[in-house]
Amino acid sequence: MTYSLRIKKSAAKALAKLPRDDRLRLIEAIDRLREEPNAGGVLKGEFAGLRRLRVDGYRIIYEVIDDRLVVLVIRIGHRRDVYRSK
Repeated sequence: MTYSLRIKKSAAKALAKLPRDDRLRLIEAIDRLREEPNAGGVLKGEFAGLRRLRVDGYRIIYEVIDDRLVVLVIRIGHRRDVYRSK
């Protein structure tokens, strides 16, 4: 089953600001979520219900909406910053 991808505008802006090589690796990882939406680990606490995928020093925070077959990318950032409230 293939899921569709949605990326929040704020996540897309964060992705666009990253260096080209990092951005391309993250885009590849996001594309793989279409086929393997549960590839990332489950988050707890404030981010309960969301998942995270590690790509080098970066994290992709996303939600899997199974009943609509959608992967929603919520946040992309360096691991030291991505879990902080904005």
